[in-house]
Amino acid sequence: MARTLELRVGAASDALDRFEAAWNRVAEGRKLAPLRVLTLKDLPLLVRTLTPARWALMEALRSSGPSSIYELAKRLQRDYKNVHTDVSRLTELGLIERNAGTVAVGWDAVRAELRL
Repeated sequence: MARTLELRVGAASDALDRFEAAWNRVAEGRKLAPLRVLTLKDLPLLVRTLTPARWALMEALRSSGPSSIYELAKRLQRDYKNVHTDVSRLTELGLIERNAGTVAVGWDAVRAELRL
């Protein structure tokens, strides 16, 4: 089954609304469907967060599978420290995953929604 992350630009209240809806579903005894959504407050933050270098990093991980940060930096021909910084930020946001010394992309697709 394909795993898709929804990337949205919007107010923090968007995430709070999703939390409240999930809370109500659980309180009513209904099944909770996992949401895979990352909301960033505005387009400038999205552009600063998901830079071309970070996107290339995610593409490299997706195409070649889990890798150490050292191997990834070598493959991308980038400085280890910069790749480490990017991996840390992408991990914080849930765009990539760290497991036992390796990093990987758990998503098959990232769908962006930009609301006005």
